[in-house]
Amino acid sequence: MEEYKMRRGEYLEERIPDMKATVEDYFGPITGTQEFKGSDLYVVGEPKNPVFEKVIVGAVAYSGKKDKLAVDFQERDLQELMETGDVDAAGDANAAKNEFLLEATGRDAKSRRESMKRAVEDDETPDNV
Repeated sequence: MEEYKMRRGEYLEERIPDMKATVEDYFGPITGTQEFKGSDLYVVGEPKNPVFEKVIVGAVAYSGKKDKLAVDFQERDLQELMETGDVDAAGDANAAKNEFLLEATGRDAKSRRESMKRAVEDDETPDNV
């Protein structure tokens, strides 16, 4: 499960006021919910793009902090996609992921990578520095 933060001064509920409808527009009908860090996330058990096996997405609330977007894109194996002839859908799946994350966070793919890289570097800083 990946967690994404919003741009400075922006909030997830302002960027996506109706998370359920937005998730359904991008990925397909919601089939259930799953608990993650005390928040219920939406589960799309049968996504409309055949590349995805399952999509889990929603807001994770933190006490005293801004909500973060949590997502888990579970994708089928490349070999399985080749056998079923669904490899061509990979480009559309990637576009759907990136467009959804851009709408939700206000950050493009490059900005999200840099932010995650900084978060990892911060975690690796020794305590006595």
